[in-house]
Amino acid sequence: QVQLVESGGGSVQAGGSLRLSCAASGYTYSRYCLGWYRQAPGKEREGVASIYRDSGSTYYGDSVKGRFTISQDNAKNIVYLQMNSLKPEDTAMYYCAADSRPTGAWCYITGQGWEYDVWGQGTQVTVSS
Repeated sequence: QVQLVESGGGSVQAGGSLRLSCAASGYTYSRYCLGWYRQAPGKEREGVASIYRDSGSTYYGDSVKGRFTISQDNAKNIVYLQMNSLKPEDTAMYYCAADSRPTGAWCYITGQGWEYDVWGQGTQVTVSS
């Protein structure tokens, strides 16, 4: 059974950094995607970043390009989201998600993530001004 467990959320001042972790278990193959989505109160869910586990190819939402970096530790089956230069508008619940059967050797990050079939519980990130 596939399971995703997030950690690393918290509170930080604007301009600061946080690193989120997503531990994935249960996959016996590597041709799948892991992504980070976020949702702020009253707003639609938004794609942040994703990574194709087999090749390590990465994809980013426009609002975080140049500030956030997604990476993976294959030995530990963990995907990280390094968030730098945080802004108050980055405040949201952040979810790790898996697309277990991507249509190609690439990952979605646009839209609300309906392609992703496994979701973690979420971790809160709060950025104060």
